[in-house]
Amino acid sequence: MKTSIIIISGLLLLSACTSTLPYGQTVTMDDATLMDKIRGGWYGQTIGCTYGGPTEFKYKGGIIMDEIPIPWYDDYIYDTYIEDPGLYDDVYMDLTFMETMLKFGVDAPVEEYARAFAYADYKLWHANQAARYNILNGRGAPESGYWKYNPHADDIDFQIEADFIGMLYPGQVDAASELSDRIGHIMNYGDGWYGGVFIGAMYCLAYVCDDIPTIVREALKTIPEGTKFHSTIADVLKYWKKYPGDWKQCWFEVTNRHANDVGCPEGVWNGFNIDATINSAFVVIGLLYGEGDFLKTMDISTRCGNDSDCNPASAAGILGVMYGYDAIPEYWKKGAERIKDIPFPYTSLSLEQVCEENFKLVKSLYPGEEGSISIDVRQPSAVRYEQCFEGIRPVGKVVLKKRFSSELTLEFDGNSIVVEGSVVKTGHDDSAYEARLQAYLDGDLVEEFTMPYDYITRKYEVFSAYCFESGHHTLKLVLLNPHKDYEINAQEMVIYDKDE
Repeated sequence: MKTSIIIISGLLLLSACTSTLPYGQTVTMDDATLMDKIRGGWYGQTIGCTYGGPTEFKYKGGIIMDEIPIPWYDDYIYDTYIEDPGLYDDVYMDLTFMETMLKFGVDAPVEEYARAFAYADYKLWHANQAARYNILNGRGAPESGYWKYNPHADDIDFQIEADFIGMLYPGQVDAASELSDRIGHIMNYGDGWYGGVFIGAMYCLAYVCDDIPTIVREALKTIPEGTKFHSTIADVLKYWKKYPGDWKQCWFEVTNRHANDVGCPEGVWNGFNIDATINSAFVVIGLLYGEGDFLKTMDISTRCGNDSDCNPASAAGILGVMYGYDAIPEYWKKGAERIKDIPFPYTSLSLEQVCEENFKLVKSLYPGEEGSISIDVRQPSAVRYEQCFEGIRPVGKVVLKKRFSSELTLEFDGNSIVVEGSVVKTGHDDSAYEARLQAYLDGDLVEEFTMPYDYITRKYEVFSAYCFESGHHTLKLVLLNPHKDYEINAQEMVIYDKDE
């Protein structure tokens, strides 16, 4: 199915808008259209990530107002690519999994996907880093992403890593959901997992439908009703209908109801929000109010704030698959063309190479006549119900700023606790120091663990434990191998109790 496209002043218009999906039908797509859509997805994602890069988490809990300029010039992508390669974590993480797939096949064991990013040289944060630590210390998937072992299980990580999954399965959302189940639970659970399932579904549907509201509504069918994620995206659709010309009012209504982070310790009672639900909502706000315009879509997703590079990346990537690379205005492609043959950081794949490999994988999954693929378009179904932190709520957040080189005792009232912190260097030693600690809860040894000083392999929190008996408790942390040049910094304590 090839759709003719008209470009007017940067606005992408379809000559015949398809507002229904051809479920139960076989759609034929020629190779040129398939490659155009794949290139649109990868280039769109790269452009969107770069566009929002300067604002990433600089606007927390608030909108980036219209009068604040977002920089861009012809070589902006090239300059950013060379000077700030770490910005592209939401691309090179996808490529890590794709390289695993190219080596071991689409049905590669989950252990290979987990190993690939756990042993990679790049820095990670939040759910990814917590999962990396778990994997390196013997707790494999899916426990590596489960909320009782990963306080960041609801965070955005898998949401920004699922783009490539959607681009593998044109029109077949359930196939993408199955792969998302295996990969997404390496680092996430519950709403954090749903973020990737939902984003992947929108990519799948963008191959065979060019009506944005339809894609959003149909992709939402993958998420069980009664979950926070489903209710958040449903509210975006609700307020988009109520305020069709005012994305800021929609933003206000949705954030007012759903921007309450429960899991990520840094985001509890804070404007900082890396939760997948609210950031997926910002992707959808950009898509709905952007109305197919490439700049408008990126700009709105960016100006929603918080993870404002990853959100326009997904929005622009979905738009790129929907309309194709050729339809992206030349203004945005100039810089991307300059870096298309340079491998992404920490990978062997350049932008053009990943497009070619993506194309080959789709061709292998969708046999058809010479020069085309045949797609059996299938209606999406809901994945299983799962929620993090059910039955508990934050009841306290205490700034500690306590450094210790032998032991630390903390008292609190609740049934769950997270102690944020890290190993800090106080001297000049350059050895690969790994602190060994024991944690005692009310006098009982509950965990023995290591905390590497190395940033790549670090433990993201000092300690976390959930759902023990409510009441007054004493937590004692004991450092077993003190070192004169290192201390443990217990920065903050988040306390939870029963949600009654």
